[in-house]
Amino acid sequence: MTTFLIIGGTGKVGSRLARLLRDAGHGVRIASRTSGDVRFDWRDAESYGPAFAGVDGVFLVGPGSATDWSDTLSAVLAVAAGEGVRHAVFLSARGVEFLPDGAVDRAERALMAGPVPWTILRPSHFAQNFTEAMFVPEDGVVVAPVAAGAEPFIDAFDIAAVAAEVLGSGGWTGEIIELSGPAALTFDEAVAVLGEAAGQSYRFVDEGLDAHRERLLAAGTPEGYVTWRLAMLGGIRSGDDSYVSDGVQRVLGRPATSFQQWAEREATPA
Repeated sequence: MTTFLIIGGTGKVGSRLARLLRDAGHGVRIASRTSGDVRFDWRDAESYGPAFAGVDGVFLVGPGSATDWSDTLSAVLAVAAGEGVRHAVFLSARGVEFLPDGAVDRAERALMAGPVPWTILRPSHFAQNFTEAMFVPEDGVVVAPVAAGAEPFIDAFDIAAVAAEVLGSGGWTGEIIELSGPAALTFDEAVAVLGEAAGQSYRFVDEGLDAHRERLLAAGTPEGYVTWRLAMLGGIRSGDDSYVSDGVQRVLGRPATSFQQWAEREATPA
């Protein structure tokens, strides 16, 4: 049996990954500052060693995209290597190229230069963003600065399944795996599918990029995160992020879950 540390184990991907790894018979440690199985705090170097002790591989979700944390990641990886960790799988994002030298780009480069064999997962926007995050309808309306741009939304379960296979097999080291759903949908199309599955009447309203920025800043959102978010959403708006990636098929040997399939599973009325 191998043991894996999941940094970000309470998130959309990490929580699903933990279940898959446990179901496969692996040991799983959820790392958290205040809860979970072991204490881990990006800002406290003394927490690194105990968290990695006895761990074979690690799933990494960073502390955010608002500020550069690449030096901290390098320090974490040095400790992980010293504790015998053999594989680090990093949850990045497809579209890193939309913000060159941003926090996520720098983190990827720190990982590649580090002492632990690595795999990078770059998923498209999550389907779950419509039920758990930034695209959740408010009063029946989804507002986003994407115009008629399309996106091949990915089911977070597919990301977790890919991560479980990569960690469990020990393969795919030194590779960047781009992940997406099987087809790109406009937000009008996605909201229609979501509404039908949920038995609700939803609609999409476009918002200008400048208006979106001002709204986020007025709500106290850190400027670094706003810059990252607008770069990613701008990739949808321009059409540059509409392409389909085959990572799910390559790693799992099956098609990625469609937005329709995901909605019928997770967005249906209780």
